[in-house]
Amino acid sequence: MSDHDHGSMSAMTTTASAVVAAATGGSGMGGGGMGGSGCKISMLWNWNTIDSCFLASSWKITSTAVFAGSCIGVVLLVISLEMLRRGVKEYDRFLINKHIKSQAATPPPKTMADDVPVAPACAVPFQGYRPTVLEQAIRALLHMTQFAVAYFVMLLAMYYNGFLIISIFIGAFLGSFLFHWEPLGGSLQTSAAKEATVCCG
Repeated sequence: MSDHDHGSMSAMTTTASAVVAAATGGSGMGGGGMGGSGCKISMLWNWNTIDSCFLASSWKITSTAVFAGSCIGVVLLVISLEMLRRGVKEYDRFLINKHIKSQAATPPPKTMADDVPVAPACAVPFQGYRPTVLEQAIRALLHMTQFAVAYFVMLLAMYYNGFLIISIFIGAFLGSFLFHWEPLGGSLQTSAAKEATVCCG
């Protein structure tokens, strides 16, 4: 290779490096990590604390107290997710119970012979209930909120930070203990009992 070719390749390498640096805000990658504005972001399992960033450069860990507060915040976020899941189920149960009560309040049909109410031999089985437009809008809003919180939790888990992942597990335990302590095997189980996503527990 001639000196001219070697010089051209060096210039191209320098130009490419400058473009990459400009695109990443002067950040670099090394040891499986990357970051901008002094942020430490690793795509491998890590126990980073100070100078770590999560979701945005504005969420930067500047001290141990800030990191401890972040971990507590993650625990509360996951607890709120479990609260939303319980809330969705309870709202569905509320709608079903309201419909059953409205059916029970409806007067029974009468005979044409003597206008005497017909006593049914057995209770009519519950055939399901289609919510009104407003009720379905509220159900959709609750589901959307649950879905959004679940994906924020997933994005936090993708930082592979051991402390945050432990915080997620603790939040899932506390949230399930608090909001899913309910009778089992009831007849009012609904589709809302299913998870909002298959990726977030």
